[in-house]
Amino acid sequence: MQTLWNEWRAIWSARSLVWVLVQREVAARHAGTAVGVLWPYLQPLLTVAAYYLVFDVVFSMRLGDGAPTHAVGTFLVVGALPWMAFCDAVSRGMNSLIEAGSMLQKNPLPPVLFTTRSVLASAVIFGPLLCFVALVYTPLHGFRPAMLAMVPLMALQLVLCVLLGYLLAILAAALRDTVQIVGFLLSVGIYLTPILFPLTMFPANWRWVLWLNPMTALVIGYQQVLLQGNWPPMGVWVAGVVWLVVLALALNTLVKRSRDQLVDWL
Repeated sequence: MQTLWNEWRAIWSARSLVWVLVQREVAARHAGTAVGVLWPYLQPLLTVAAYYLVFDVVFSMRLGDGAPTHAVGTFLVVGALPWMAFCDAVSRGMNSLIEAGSMLQKNPLPPVLFTTRSVLASAVIFGPLLCFVALVYTPLHGFRPAMLAMVPLMALQLVLCVLLGYLLAILAAALRDTVQIVGFLLSVGIYLTPILFPLTMFPANWRWVLWLNPMTALVIGYQQVLLQGNWPPMGVWVAGVVWLVVLALALNTLVKRSRDQLVDWL
């Protein structure tokens, strides 16, 4: 894992530059808009608010027994917001090296800085939104100690997005079809995550398919914390760590093999 460790050292050494790049990317997302800096936060917030309005207020739809909560909109918001954060971070991270191709060809900067910038810019937007939703959901169960599990869950998701985003960014530089394939997988991935339905509603013989999605464990963890006030079960943490190890090993190998060719691909 020496290669991946060197990448981390590059990020840490250039942390001031990374933060400047993050600020610029966040500013670029609302440049020229009337609402300004609020706009990147309003888009996902209005989306999940629409879920609550349509399913809970207008139609008063309810889930059956075995669900963490019976209100459909309330259930959807908890999974949909982390999923939007995941899709935004991964897709922007995947395109980060292609977008920074000209800069990397002219400056000997570590490519990992640009993927990290894109993922952290996404975290700057969705992190506060997840915290806000956590506060809104507190009356469902009171402020229990399990709410502190939001911190490791969000940290786990951040590391997952950095690893996956950088892995896909290198693949996208080598093969542009990666962008199209991953875009399709992200669009259908919500149906292979217990976001639109509780895990108990999925056929028992096919539940293993859901665990092929790296967000399944995290979504279940968020549901346990925000909807029931319970600490996520051990299976959530084990699955999350397994995904991190698998991605880290794959990324370590890919970075080592692509180091001399990456800039040429861009």
